[in-house]
Amino acid sequence: MNTLQNPGQRGHQRRAHWMALSGLLCLSLLGSPLMVLAQDKPETSSEAPVNNSALNAPLFYQLLLGELNVAAGEAGAAYSLILDAARRQEDPLLYRRAVDIALEARSGEAALAAARAWSQAIPASTDADRFELQILLALNRVSETGPVLRKLVERAPAASRNDAINGIPQIYSRVPDKALALQVVREALAPSLKSPAHSAAAWTTIGFMELADNQLPQALTSARSGHAAEPASPFPALLALELMERGQSAAEAVVSGQLTASPPTAGGPPIVAMAYARILFDLQRNAEALVQLDRLTRLQPEVMEPWLLLATLQVQGNRLPAATQSLQTYMGLARQAGDERAARGLTQAYLLMAQIAEKKKDFAAANAWLDRIENADDIMAAQMRRASLLAHQGQMAKARALLRNHTERRPEDARLKFVAEAQLLRDFKEWQKAYEVYDEAVTRFPQDSDLIYDQAMMAEKINQIDSMERLFRQVIAIKPEHHHAYNALGYSLADRSLRLPEAKQLIEKAVALAPDDPYIQDSLGWVEFRMGNTGRATAILRDAYTKRPDAEIAAHLGEVLWAQGQRDEALKIWREGLLLASDNETLQSTLQRLRVKP
Repeated sequence: MNTLQNPGQRGHQRRAHWMALSGLLCLSLLGSPLMVLAQDKPETSSEAPVNNSALNAPLFYQLLLGELNVAAGEAGAAYSLILDAARRQEDPLLYRRAVDIALEARSGEAALAAARAWSQAIPASTDADRFELQILLALNRVSETGPVLRKLVERAPAASRNDAINGIPQIYSRVPDKALALQVVREALAPSLKSPAHSAAAWTTIGFMELADNQLPQALTSARSGHAAEPASPFPALLALELMERGQSAAEAVVSGQLTASPPTAGGPPIVAMAYARILFDLQRNAEALVQLDRLTRLQPEVMEPWLLLATLQVQGNRLPAATQSLQTYMGLARQAGDERAARGLTQAYLLMAQIAEKKKDFAAANAWLDRIENADDIMAAQMRRASLLAHQGQMAKARALLRNHTERRPEDARLKFVAEAQLLRDFKEWQKAYEVYDEAVTRFPQDSDLIYDQAMMAEKINQIDSMERLFRQVIAIKPEHHHAYNALGYSLADRSLRLPEAKQLIEKAVALAPDDPYIQDSLGWVEFRMGNTGRATAILRDAYTKRPDAEIAAHLGEVLWAQGQRDEALKIWREGLLLASDNETLQSTLQRLRVKP
């Protein structure tokens, strides 16, 4: 019976299956994590005996007829002929061709049948198993993938098995039922969990699958289990870093444990240490990030990436001579590397050197650094820096014109120009003009929730409360899960002591959408304080400040403590906030309003 139908007779569901199937199989063929699992190995010895072809006249005629049917658009007949030949010859290349014909005809079921026939005829063929797994996933028959995945993992070479295990979350990333995918993977990795050589990687993969299903506590437990199995393994630590980004502060102990068990001096790329420094930077724990980067650059000065991030932090802290030295070191290493990654890094280095020159008011030198940027994708960043140079020289009109007249090379450049101009105005506290630029941008891109959100923030700055509320509610209408909009609207009302019960309700909605966000916790603590619930406010703000030491949170926590008569602790918190960001507007206005000099 012909298993292939005319593609024009298929329904929308079959077309959707084909689109998913073709995408997944492209990943497989072009180098997806499944390529690491295990592959049929060709004979590599130069002295291998010559094997004469088994091709005879009847087989040649059958294959020729099959290919002629392909050319004529008769996929069903071609598939039957090629698959029959594959079964007769037990030839993996013919099975592969049958699978290809089915895929070209957009028949996932026929492709699956061919892959399974291939696997049954040649049980040692891991290529057949790879195709079967990918096709099953494309057809969303996830529950059937477990045995195939388990075989592929067990057949992967021992030296690369951990890499294969670590690639599994990517393979299952498009599966809509994350809980089912987790269950299947957990069962398939059961033997690996008991293997000392592979337990850390297996626990890490299970943890990432739990993370994909938003099971954060369970993912933390998996990270801890993987670390306990092999303290020096980087895999559980990388999972722990992801968890830190998701607000799971307890995961940091796994990272610290791995760095103790396998410090950067042990050799090899400092993957965990560098990633840890980046996370600390993202969490605005700059002092700790600097400690990590100072250590990395001392122990492995030949690794270029830490120098660039170190320079970024040094520029932010106005340590300009040190930043210049770090950048010069980085640029030397990057030019030696000469690859695409180094070229992108050099652009960032030139921008930082221009920023250093700008801070020194050496505008000619700043422009000279910007002139070195040649990559078209980075020209806009250079123009933004040039505009900043002009603005700092009192030429704001020219700065804005420079951005407005910038040639739009890509579709997204039109939006980026609006954002750059508005950000320039925000940097110089020209809130009204920034609001007007965002208004133009929203007119051009009326469904862009991020632009509307930014315009609402400018409306708040110029005290246009009605416009602010209208815009925030517009964001929520476009994107109901936009927790920042709920939070910003609730906080703005609470900060003005307006409609406090409604403000609290809005912030609680934001908390429900992003329960681990310390800034939203800060808003909740602030509205509780405004409503007179000082005890609850203190507890919430302490927790937020522990998660994310931040100047604005410090301002609020300090004020709540001050109001309760805990003056010494309030002063301590405010001093810490000033060290974090001495120019923070909320903190400065709080100290001025309370007439405090910490």
